[in-house]
Amino acid sequence: MKALIIVDVQNDFLPGGALAVKNGDQIIPIINRLQRKFSLIVATQDWHPENHGSFAANHSGKEIGESVSLNGVKQILWPVHCVQDSKGAEFHLDLNRNNWSKIIQKGTNPLVDSYSGFFDNNRNGDTGLSDYLKSEGVREIYICGLAADYCVKFTVLDGVDEGFTTYLIQDATKAVNLQEGDFEKALEEMEDHGAILTDSSKI
Repeated sequence: MKALIIVDVQNDFLPGGALAVKNGDQIIPIINRLQRKFSLIVATQDWHPENHGSFAANHSGKEIGESVSLNGVKQILWPVHCVQDSKGAEFHLDLNRNNWSKIIQKGTNPLVDSYSGFFDNNRNGDTGLSDYLKSEGVREIYICGLAADYCVKFTVLDGVDEGFTTYLIQDATKAVNLQEGDFEKALEEMEDHGAILTDSSKI
Protein backbone atom coordinates (compact mmCIF):
# COMPACT_ATOMS: atom_id res chain seq x y z
CA MET A 1 0.00 0.00 0.00
CA LYS A 2 1.28 3.46 -0.89
CA ALA A 3 0.26 6.88 0.39
CA LEU A 4 0.71 10.45 -0.77
CA ILE A 5 1.68 12.97 1.91
CA ILE A 6 1.04 16.62 1.02
CA VAL A 7 3.04 18.91 3.30
CA ASP A 8 1.79 22.38 4.27
CA VAL A 9 0.34 23.73 1.03
CA GLN A 10 -1.14 26.65 2.97
CA ASN A 11 -1.75 30.28 2.07
CA ASP A 12 1.04 31.67 4.25
CA PHE A 13 3.62 29.55 2.39
CA LEU A 14 2.37 30.63 -1.03
CA PRO A 15 2.92 33.89 -2.96
CA GLY A 16 1.38 36.76 -1.00
CA GLY A 17 1.62 34.86 2.29
CA ALA A 18 3.55 35.73 5.43
CA LEU A 19 6.30 33.19 4.73
CA ALA A 20 5.96 32.79 0.98
CA VAL A 21 7.97 30.21 -0.91
CA LYS A 22 8.92 31.59 -4.32
CA ASN A 23 6.80 29.98 -7.03
CA GLY A 24 5.22 27.74 -4.41
CA ASP A 25 1.88 27.89 -6.19
CA GLN A 26 3.38 26.23 -9.27
CA ILE A 27 3.35 22.83 -7.55
CA ILE A 28 -0.42 22.82 -6.93
CA PRO A 29 -1.46 21.55 -10.40
CA ILE A 30 1.21 18.84 -10.15
CA ILE A 31 -0.07 17.74 -6.73
CA ASN A 32 -3.65 17.70 -7.99
CA ARG A 33 -2.64 15.39 -10.84
CA LEU A 34 -0.69 13.18 -8.46
CA GLN A 35 -3.68 12.72 -6.19
CA ARG A 36 -5.49 10.73 -8.88
CA LYS A 37 -2.86 8.00 -8.52
CA PHE A 38 -3.32 7.39 -4.79
CA SER A 39 -6.14 5.85 -2.80
CA LEU A 40 -4.70 7.13 0.51
CA ILE A 41 -3.82 10.81 0.81
CA VAL A 42 -2.75 12.62 3.98
CA ALA A 43 -2.09 16.35 4.31
CA THR A 44 -0.11 18.11 7.03
CA GLN A 45 -1.08 21.56 8.26
CA ASP A 46 1.05 24.03 10.22
CA TRP A 47 -1.28 25.11 13.01
CA HIS A 48 0.43 27.54 15.38
CA PRO A 49 -0.98 29.36 18.39
CA GLU A 50 -0.39 33.13 18.33
CA ASN A 51 2.21 32.88 21.10
CA HIS A 52 4.37 30.34 19.27
CA GLY A 53 8.04 30.48 20.19
CA SER A 54 9.20 30.27 16.57
CA PHE A 55 7.77 33.72 15.81
CA ALA A 56 10.31 36.55 15.94
CA ALA A 57 7.51 38.85 17.10
CA ASN A 58 7.35 36.88 20.36
CA HIS A 59 11.02 37.54 21.21
CA SER A 60 11.85 41.10 22.28
CA GLY A 61 14.72 42.57 20.30
CA LYS A 62 15.00 39.61 17.90
CA GLU A 63 14.65 39.76 14.14
CA ILE A 64 13.34 37.30 11.56
CA GLY A 65 16.15 34.94 10.55
CA GLU A 66 17.95 35.11 13.89
CA SER A 67 18.23 31.97 16.00
CA VAL A 68 17.31 31.31 19.62
CA SER A 69 17.23 28.25 21.85
CA LEU A 70 13.65 27.01 22.06
CA ASN A 71 13.13 24.19 24.54
CA GLY A 72 16.76 23.18 24.09
CA VAL A 73 16.69 23.14 20.29
CA LYS A 74 18.22 25.77 17.98
CA GLN A 75 15.30 27.61 16.43
CA ILE A 76 15.28 29.97 13.44
CA LEU A 77 12.84 32.81 14.05
CA TRP A 78 10.12 33.18 11.43
CA PRO A 79 7.45 35.76 10.65
CA VAL A 80 4.08 35.11 12.27
CA HIS A 81 2.50 32.47 10.03
CA CYS A 82 -0.16 29.76 9.90
CA VAL A 83 -1.88 30.93 13.08
CA GLN A 84 -4.76 28.67 14.04
CA ASP A 85 -8.05 29.56 12.31
CA SER A 86 -6.42 32.32 10.24
CA LYS A 87 -6.68 32.74 6.47
CA GLY A 88 -2.95 32.11 6.23
CA ALA A 89 -3.32 28.69 7.82
CA GLU A 90 -5.94 27.56 5.31
CA PHE A 91 -5.08 25.28 2.43
CA HIS A 92 -4.96 26.99 -0.94
CA LEU A 93 -8.35 27.05 -2.64
CA ASP A 94 -6.95 25.46 -5.82
CA LEU A 95 -5.66 22.44 -3.92
CA ASN A 96 -8.02 19.48 -4.42
CA ARG A 97 -9.08 18.13 -1.02
CA ASN A 98 -11.90 15.82 -2.12
CA ASN A 99 -10.17 12.52 -1.44
CA TRP A 100 -8.05 13.24 1.60
CA SER A 101 -8.13 10.53 4.25
CA LYS A 102 -6.66 12.60 7.08
CA ILE A 103 -5.24 16.02 8.03
CA ILE A 104 -2.35 16.05 10.50
CA GLN A 105 -1.98 19.38 12.36
CA LYS A 106 1.45 20.23 13.72
CA GLY A 107 3.26 23.03 15.49
CA THR A 108 0.49 23.40 18.06
CA ASN A 109 2.80 23.47 21.09
CA PRO A 110 4.10 27.03 21.61
CA LEU A 111 7.26 25.69 23.27
CA VAL A 112 8.59 23.72 20.31
CA ASP A 113 8.36 23.96 16.53
CA SER A 114 7.34 21.04 14.37
CA TYR A 115 8.74 20.91 10.85
CA SER A 116 8.13 17.19 10.34
CA GLY A 117 4.70 15.72 9.81
CA PHE A 118 5.67 12.90 12.19
CA PHE A 119 7.28 14.54 15.25
CA ASP A 120 8.06 17.92 16.76
CA ASN A 121 11.63 19.21 16.56
CA ASN A 122 12.45 17.73 19.98
CA ARG A 123 11.07 14.39 18.82
CA ASN A 124 8.98 14.31 21.99
CA GLY A 125 5.62 15.10 20.43
CA ASP A 126 4.22 12.45 18.05
CA THR A 127 1.53 13.59 15.60
CA GLY A 128 0.19 10.07 15.14
CA LEU A 129 1.01 10.04 11.43
CA SER A 130 3.25 6.98 11.56
CA ASP A 131 0.77 4.90 13.53
CA TYR A 132 -2.05 5.93 11.20
CA LEU A 133 -0.13 4.98 8.06
CA LYS A 134 0.92 1.64 9.52
CA SER A 135 -2.63 0.89 10.64
CA GLU A 136 -3.71 1.37 7.02
CA GLY A 137 -1.04 -1.05 5.77
CA VAL A 138 1.08 1.64 4.13
CA ARG A 139 4.64 0.66 3.25
CA GLU A 140 5.55 3.31 0.68
CA ILE A 141 5.10 7.05 1.12
CA TYR A 142 5.44 9.73 -1.54
CA ILE A 143 6.04 13.21 -0.16
CA CYS A 144 5.46 16.60 -1.79
CA GLY A 145 4.58 20.16 -0.74
CA LEU A 146 6.28 23.03 1.07
CA ALA A 147 9.00 23.66 1.81
CA ALA A 148 11.69 21.32 0.52
CA ASP A 149 14.42 22.53 2.86
CA TYR A 150 12.34 22.49 6.05
CA CYS A 151 9.00 20.75 6.58
CA VAL A 152 9.24 18.49 3.54
CA LYS A 153 12.83 17.50 4.31
CA PHE A 154 12.17 16.64 7.95
CA THR A 155 9.02 14.70 7.02
CA VAL A 156 11.07 12.70 4.52
CA LEU A 157 13.87 12.01 7.02
CA ASP A 158 11.40 10.84 9.66
CA GLY A 159 9.55 8.74 7.10
CA VAL A 160 12.75 6.83 6.39
CA ASP A 161 13.46 6.46 10.11
CA GLU A 162 9.94 5.13 10.67
CA GLY A 163 10.63 2.29 8.25
CA PHE A 164 8.69 3.47 5.20
CA THR A 165 10.08 3.28 1.70
CA THR A 166 10.13 7.03 1.22
CA TYR A 167 10.01 8.96 -2.04
CA LEU A 168 10.53 12.70 -2.49
CA ILE A 169 8.69 14.07 -5.53
CA GLN A 170 11.15 16.70 -6.70
CA ASP A 171 8.94 18.61 -9.13
CA ALA A 172 6.14 18.82 -6.54
CA THR A 173 8.13 20.75 -3.94
CA LYS A 174 9.84 24.14 -3.67
CA ALA A 175 12.36 25.48 -1.16
CA VAL A 176 12.48 28.56 1.08
CA ASN A 177 16.18 28.96 0.16
CA LEU A 178 17.22 31.22 3.03
CA GLN A 179 20.72 30.51 1.72
CA GLU A 180 21.46 29.94 -1.94
CA GLY A 181 21.69 26.24 -2.66
CA ASP A 182 19.52 25.12 0.27
CA PHE A 183 17.24 23.19 -2.09
CA GLU A 184 20.13 21.18 -3.53
CA LYS A 185 21.56 20.54 -0.05
CA ALA A 186 18.17 19.31 1.14
CA LEU A 187 17.87 16.91 -1.79
CA GLU A 188 21.33 15.54 -1.09
CA GLU A 189 20.59 15.14 2.63
CA MET A 190 17.34 13.29 1.95
CA GLU A 191 18.96 10.96 -0.57
CA ASP A 192 21.93 10.28 1.71
CA HIS A 193 19.47 9.37 4.48
CA GLY A 194 17.84 6.71 2.30
CA ALA A 195 15.03 8.55 0.51
CA ILE A 196 14.42 7.94 -3.18
CA LEU A 197 14.27 11.04 -5.36
CA THR A 198 11.69 10.87 -8.13
CA ASP A 199 9.34 13.10 -10.09
CA SER A 200 5.65 13.09 -10.85
CA SER A 201 6.03 11.68 -14.36
CA LYS A 202 7.47 8.44 -12.96
CA ILE A 203 4.58 7.71 -10.58
